[in-house]
Amino acid sequence: MEMRHYRKTAASVLAGFLIFVTNGTGQAESLAGSKGDMRFSPVLGSGVKDPCSKAYKAYVAASGHSAYATTGFVRVRDGYILCGANYNAPSQKAAEDLAMKSCQSARSHYKVAAGGQCQIAASK
Repeated sequence: MEMRHYRKTAASVLAGFLIFVTNGTGQAESLAGSKGDMRFSPVLGSGVKDPCSKAYKAYVAASGHSAYATTGFVRVRDGYILCGANYNAPSQKAAEDLAMKSCQSARSHYKVAAGGQCQIAASK
């Protein structure tokens, strides 16, 4: 009689645990289409083929942790926009670090000494 009672109790506990775990996984949602945490609105090039516009659109479309970095606000006055992005990283912090490295790499590649420093414009 006691063994049957333990089976019912064990089944109830297991069922409750499965409901709890299933509810937790159902809450995870895709980040696709989200602009995430906007630190400032990036100024994007007007052309459809502009690399930074493409990178920002890919950032918004990315379903995982991603970040978009660009040079500071003086980029409008200086007439150029440099950017970097990272998509679907393991964490938001990792995406930010990699986007900053990408932006800084672009500054080094184009040998930009003056102008704004790279900053994270948005991350999710």
